[in-house]
Amino acid sequence: MTIRPIVRYPDPRLAVPAQPVTVFDDALRDLARDLLETMHAAPGIGITAPHVSVFLRVVVLDLDPINGARTYINPEIIWASPEMIMHQEGSVSMPGVNDEIRRHARVRISYYDVDGNAHTEESEGLRAVCHQHEIDQLNGLFWIQRLSRLKRERLIKRFEKLARG
Repeated sequence: MTIRPIVRYPDPRLAVPAQPVTVFDDALRDLARDLLETMHAAPGIGITAPHVSVFLRVVVLDLDPINGARTYINPEIIWASPEMIMHQEGSVSMPGVNDEIRRHARVRISYYDVDGNAHTEESEGLRAVCHQHEIDQLNGLFWIQRLSRLKRERLIKRFEKLARG
């Protein structure tokens, strides 16, 4: 396992849509393990392959201390509840800042595991927020694009100030 360098905002690679995984092999399993280690080192609770300059549709989330981390290959939202919630979000690519984003309260996703087996999962609350956040990233939509222009500009200024020390 390797901790990989994380692409930092405002790198234009954060706007590149990821390609579907078509080969389920040891290289994919190694990538998933590297993503988990990189995410823990960041630290974070979710990461995508594009966060480490690998433009494949791979997400790792670690939200459950009992069942551990999960890897989602080619995840897609297939249903979203009409109810919305506000939730604090941030990114391993923009550490130290966060803001509230409006998301669907519940979603159902389809995805594959690292062995190529198809699954569906319904989630709510934090896990639903994370699914939407990371799938946005796979689609080339960085989370701050969901903020109003004014909130986004303020957040970028805070981030730049933190980055300067």
